[in-house]
Amino acid sequence: MVTPTPEDEAALDATKAPLMEHLLELRKRLIYAVIGFGICFAVSFAFSTQMFNILTAPLHEALRGRSNDHLIYTALTEVFFTKVKIGMFGGLCFGFPIIAWQLWAFIGPGLYKHEKNAFAPFLLAVPFMFALGGCFVYFIMLPFSIQFFAGYQVPTTDGAIGIELQAKVSDYLSFVMTLIFAFGLTFQLPVLLTLLGKVGIVSSNGLREMRRYAIVGLFAVAAVFTPPDAISMLALAVPLVILYEISIFCVKMIENGRAKEDAERAARDLTPA
Repeated sequence: MVTPTPEDEAALDATKAPLMEHLLELRKRLIYAVIGFGICFAVSFAFSTQMFNILTAPLHEALRGRSNDHLIYTALTEVFFTKVKIGMFGGLCFGFPIIAWQLWAFIGPGLYKHEKNAFAPFLLAVPFMFALGGCFVYFIMLPFSIQFFAGYQVPTTDGAIGIELQAKVSDYLSFVMTLIFAFGLTFQLPVLLTLLGKVGIVSSNGLREMRRYAIVGLFAVAAVFTPPDAISMLALAVPLVILYEISIFCVKMIENGRAKEDAERAARDLTPA
């Protein structure tokens, strides 16, 4: 652990304030976060048709040229409220940097300088890993899942009734947005474990020893966060196991860097002035 310098202590003392001032600052940051979300929601709702076309592109590609290359809706307000969901989806995704910045603006003054420097890379890693999880869903998992489930269609014959996919607007969009959020959140695993390793709560050896239990837990998490089908569960569980192994490597790198710094500090202490 890094010992705070007198300069760090003085800088932290300068940020101390009465409880009421902290509450007022928290209120201000919450208002800014809500305003940021509201602006992103309004913009996303205004462009909800374009976002809808993007989110439905994998389904359109899978059903191209077929008679059921379209979505249906069975409730009068279904399409409108689906666009509201798209607006909220865009508000959360695009407004996250604003919300995270306001959170950091409230918490940051209470941290030492070296703690701020340690946390800064993780602030960049969180949206990157969320976007990586969303891209994995959109470009890899979703096309495969659609092709797999659409393969259960059966043409009508003289001896048997046919089965044709008639996807609903709300069901399909909820399915896609749920997967994107599930993968985006669970792809934070390396960020979380690396951060815990940074502050010394977990170690690479401990993560290795807990590997078998972690794999069971990751499969359970995948079952909770994904729709109730084995394909979606495996599509999330396998990447999570890989990310867990990457986390072990990242924590090991942090431990090596910390050991090197400790050795250099000890060498400087032993060097005569």
